[in-house]
Amino acid sequence: MKSSSTDRVFAALANPTRRDILDLLLAGEQTVQAIAERFDMARPSVSEHLKVLRDSGLVDEEKRGRHRYYRVRPQPLHELQDWLEPFERFWRARLRDLGTVLDALPDDIDETEPAP
Repeated sequence: MKSSSTDRVFAALANPTRRDILDLLLAGEQTVQAIAERFDMARPSVSEHLKVLRDSGLVDEEKRGRHRYYRVRPQPLHELQDWLEPFERFWRARLRDLGTVLDALPDDIDETEPAP
């Protein structure tokens, strides 16, 4: 089975801890230690989550001295948004059509009467 970059992004985002880490990194780059302090798990576990995020392209890692800093890399999310855009167009059109139908219904329908 072939694994695309979109598949890796979806797999990385499927885990709530990794989504929480991404949310945390939206505030700015952080060290592994700073990230680990925010979670009730061992630092190696946080490092594993960061590895998955890095392998999917969602975060960048930079080593400075003894510390590794992580920051969000938005490009894979833009690619995901591009992939989802046709689905968004599809549902927007359906909702617009539903709105048209609802607007055409009479306003004075007696809700206590059973429908014919």
